[in-house]
Amino acid sequence: MTTMLSCHDLWKVFGASKAEFSALTDAERASPEALAAKGWVAAVRNASFDIARGEVFVIMGLSGSGKSTLVRCLSRLIEPTHGSVTIDGQDLLGASEKDLIALRRRLMSMVFQHFALLPNRSVLGNVAFPLQIHGLGRAEREARAREMIELVGLQGREDHFPNELSGGQQQRVGIARSLASDPAVWFLDEPFSALDPLIRADLQDELLRLQRQLQKTIIFITHDLDEAIKIADRIAIMENGEIVQIGRPDELVLTPATDYVARFVRDVHKAKVIRVEHIMEKGPGGGGADTTVDVKDTVEAIAKTVVSANCPVNVVDHQGSIVGHVKPEILTKVLAGLPYGIDVQTKDRFAV
Repeated sequence: MTTMLSCHDLWKVFGASKAEFSALTDAERASPEALAAKGWVAAVRNASFDIARGEVFVIMGLSGSGKSTLVRCLSRLIEPTHGSVTIDGQDLLGASEKDLIALRRRLMSMVFQHFALLPNRSVLGNVAFPLQIHGLGRAEREARAREMIELVGLQGREDHFPNELSGGQQQRVGIARSLASDPAVWFLDEPFSALDPLIRADLQDELLRLQRQLQKTIIFITHDLDEAIKIADRIAIMENGEIVQIGRPDELVLTPATDYVARFVRDVHKAKVIRVEHIMEKGPGGGGADTTVDVKDTVEAIAKTVVSANCPVNVVDHQGSIVGHVKPEILTKVLAGLPYGIDVQTKDRFAV
């Protein structure tokens, strides 16, 4: 897969100018005490990663870990102190103010925790607003806005104002507005954290549905591990401004790199992150053709199907072709928290 966003050696040090920070040695940069002695605060420390086109990349950590500062550096809402960021091959940090505005309009969009809707504009007016800024004519921008409103399931509410909508509906308007300009990179900074749990779960499902349709490159900030596991292709965990591990949800849960990550994920039931591809055996298993599970489903999602079948259940890929089978006894081991035999690096199952 091609890289959409690349971040290398990115720092945000409050109190330090770019020149002052660049003058430090590597040892001085690595020492929190040396930075503190100068009265500087390193909110983001040496962040480096690549995000593939169409990937859902979740950045998470406790409050104060630097995750929101990092995403603002990636969109240059905050000016980084040091490092490089490229989006779709274009140098974001080297862009002039004029070029930066053009890049944001063409490539980026952002959804915040607080909906920030314009109270004097209807749903249609709010969703069409960024297109008005782009200079599109009224007919064209409203046609596009109506498409986005339908996409997020708010058709029929085009003439409603924000104070006439529920919190979940308001956030859907924010999502539709952010998608109106068809961004290549979609930044979401804790967009659902202010919502009730049931509404939050619905919008997580909505996000996944939209992603299946649109295949955006998504950078999603959250402090909720269950939310991250549900939506992420990969997760980056931050501690004190530093990314301490990046990996698939199953990699983080099964092979944490540090004690901090281990504590972070210790209460996650493995059935939520282990996927069918990790526990299946290759080839058809003799189960009925009318009962199959998807290779990308989690163990938790397929448990009822496999247990009810009481026999090996065939596994299909996204094209519907049988690629393997799952045995009930292996699934039972996973659900019971017993060793079941996988190598999360190679995804090959082995006997235990």
